[in-house]
Amino acid sequence: MDPQWLQWAKMLQSMAQTGLTYASDPYDIERYKALQELAFEIMAANAHIDVGDVRRLFEAESGHATPKVDVRAAVFKDNKILMVKERSDGGWTLPGGWADVGEAPAIAAVREAWEESGYQVRATRLLAVYDRDKHGHPPLPYHIYKIFFECELLGGKPTTSSETDDVAFFAEDELPPLSLTRIVPAQIQRFFAMHRDPTAAADFD
Repeated sequence: MDPQWLQWAKMLQSMAQTGLTYASDPYDIERYKALQELAFEIMAANAHIDVGDVRRLFEAESGHATPKVDVRAAVFKDNKILMVKERSDGGWTLPGGWADVGEAPAIAAVREAWEESGYQVRATRLLAVYDRDKHGHPPLPYHIYKIFFECELLGGKPTTSSETDDVAFFAEDELPPLSLTRIVPAQIQRFFAMHRDPTAAADFD
């Protein structure tokens, strides 16, 4: 879970961003800008980074503040799960990434699996909708929902991408070092259990 200071700062930033979207009174606009700057300063001070770096993280964020959506594909073969190795941190994760505007979540998961692993898959059921902040991931400045789909393997071959530099299937008791910003061990264990039980209902927070 995020530290308390980051939870507060994210709430302040989202309130300020949403306020700036709807405010018309110049005094209200200035107050929301000040509130947003306070959120940035809290993040910078506690993360020990320059406040300008925090501002740049959010400079493209506008409109009513809502969580970002991360989609992931859980693809099984011979009681092993498909994983890709991230170039950014050297850790392994389920193929996935941000959902694109105009794209259904399941389609996004299928696309990400193809782009990051080289495998063609078909989404067969929803496994989980998680609030990232509630599952032990390292903190991030954004509020993120994570959507996981079980996918059937259709074809293809292991192929790396600009974001991944290895592709492999792993048994439940032989998992590699994980990219914890993207996946945590308890989630993978849960998906193995659900794979063994086709009647298991989807998890949600």
